[in-house]
Amino acid sequence: MKAVACYHTRLFSIGLFLASRDIKHVLAVRNFMWLWVGSLGSAFAMNMQIIARGWLVYTLTSSAIDLAWVTMSFMVPTVLFSLYGGVLADRVPKKRIIIWAQALNCIATIVMAMIIFSEQVDFWDFIWFGFFNGTILALSMPARQAFVPELIDEHLVYAAMGLNTAGWNLARIIGPAFAGLLIALIADGDKTSHFGVGVVYIVIATLYFISAVTMLLINRSGRLKREGRSSALADMKEGLSYVVARPPLIGLIVLSIIPFLFGMPLTTLLPAFNEEILGGHADDLGFLVSAMGGGAIIGSFVMASMGSLQRKAMWLILTCVIWGALTSVFALSHTQSLAMGLIALVGFFSSWNMSMNRGMLQMQVENHMRGRIMSIDMMSHGLMPLGVFPISWIAENYDVGTALMVSGYAFMALILLAVVFIPSVRTTDRLRA
Repeated sequence: MKAVACYHTRLFSIGLFLASRDIKHVLAVRNFMWLWVGSLGSAFAMNMQIIARGWLVYTLTSSAIDLAWVTMSFMVPTVLFSLYGGVLADRVPKKRIIIWAQALNCIATIVMAMIIFSEQVDFWDFIWFGFFNGTILALSMPARQAFVPELIDEHLVYAAMGLNTAGWNLARIIGPAFAGLLIALIADGDKTSHFGVGVVYIVIATLYFISAVTMLLINRSGRLKREGRSSALADMKEGLSYVVARPPLIGLIVLSIIPFLFGMPLTTLLPAFNEEILGGHADDLGFLVSAMGGGAIIGSFVMASMGSLQRKAMWLILTCVIWGALTSVFALSHTQSLAMGLIALVGFFSSWNMSMNRGMLQMQVENHMRGRIMSIDMMSHGLMPLGVFPISWIAENYDVGTALMVSGYAFMALILLAVVFIPSVRTTDRLRA
């Protein structure tokens, strides 16, 4: 365990070394710093919940398909409500949206904790809670993402995107390990114990509360001046037309959808892989997710320090292919140490890829459209179940290793097909006129 902690400390130190002065300049902006701290608290909450939810659901059902259903309950609202979340971000002060979102998440998490403590929790409780969480995320995340460029100078956007991803991945390092260790410590090896998971949910509720409070320290509301008034539906149509008229945006969204279809099933099926293939427990699952976060935080800092990188479109495609290849190789691992090393590499390239994609997207969009374009991109992420379900079916009927290998192959194949048949995928680094 000490070796694991030392390993992650070393990864974090390397990441800091790779960071450029732009990161320091971004954090020197007081408003952005508080937004980042609030996002960090929310990220810790979400990553701790992945472990607590995945552990208890798999304990209750022993089904990879049920893990996929819980993931789907969280993702469906992304498709249903993200566009409206983008309209809200362009109409309502972004600060207010984010505060209300975190407050509602805090209340719902406390309710869920009470249900778990009662030991009356069942599979459907995770479904309704996932749908609620997903709805709040869909309505608030476009505001959080669109708020960033309003708080910093344009030349710092890539550093800010890298720093945001780094914060998320820092939460992936510490949050899952803490949640897994807490469950293992309190349950003392009893897989049927609910008390440890309930305690984790109380910690998660506290983090959501802190995230809401930090937003009160930002002295800008995030309200844009708008000329004239139009309906919400008209605003949504305007956002879709804006994307259609700009091929680089289409390419970036395509290169965001494919990783969510066949790169993210690894995270969904990790509890099953940990137990069935590696024979691990809750703390081992936490360390696996943390190893992914350890690699990812380096990838985030690398991207944050490479705002001037040339041929970004080529690098975006290449990192997708490597991500898919590593997913297939990970499926072959049968020891905890090998799995941790490979998943750390998955984290590195996936984080680099997503940070670059987010930065390129922000640079393509004008201020008054940013909330809606971020929501369209986020809505596309809601298609993730289209990849998770067939991969989970393979896991259920064959084994998790085979399923993840297929996922990696499908990932690489779709990226290469997109490069050949969708010209906009090759021109994602052409800046807007």
